[in-house]
Amino acid sequence: MAQGLIEVERKFTPGPGTEQRLQELGGTLERQVTFRDTYYDTPELSLMRADHWLRQRENRGWELKCPGPAGVPGPHTEYRELLAEPAIVTQLLEVLGTPLGMGAGSVAAALGPLGLQEVASFVTKRSAWKLVLPGGAGEEEPVLRVDLDTADFGYAVGEVEALVREEADVPTALEKIHGLSSLLGVPAQEKAPAKLIVYLQRFRPQDYQRLLEAEAHNCKREAGDRTS
Repeated sequence: MAQGLIEVERKFTPGPGTEQRLQELGGTLERQVTFRDTYYDTPELSLMRADHWLRQRENRGWELKCPGPAGVPGPHTEYRELLAEPAIVTQLLEVLGTPLGMGAGSVAAALGPLGLQEVASFVTKRSAWKLVLPGGAGEEEPVLRVDLDTADFGYAVGEVEALVREEADVPTALEKIHGLSSLLGVPAQEKAPAKLIVYLQRFRPQDYQRLLEAEAHNCKREAGDRTS
């Protein structure tokens, strides 16, 4: 798979005092934006069930989130983020197991041949914050980003995120993410669902059930791998 940045993130439920607390911690409000995300998958949700998430973000282009390195378990996620369209198409071909003999061109041109269709589309209002938590001497400080989102279907969620290039940098990023989450008053094991998951739960319950079943199957398989 083409390598992208590793996105380490933790979602949480923001409260009325979250932005004030970010200011107190030295955070900077970088921007407030509104955008539409449109997600694509096969009718069987082959990508999402394989933990791959393809979306087209308004005024930004295509993104594909792929599973990151297996790391420390906890209320966070790790993904590699692909932004270059040839790399996205190459990865889609691999995940879907569809040797089309086609070049790695544009994502839009690959949607039809790969059987991909729109499964969700919604608008998000986002307040994007940035801050750096102090660390030990000689330690490179990862920049933490906090996005506070409200979707047009009434769901609000926050996300603490760090982008790193190497797997070796993930533990440091995680330590900072959990530290900031604690300072924001987030319960230690809270794991708020992503906007897309809540969208499917509310508006496409059959698809949501498919994802639950796939997650349960994957957890059982991983448990079997650990005991074999």
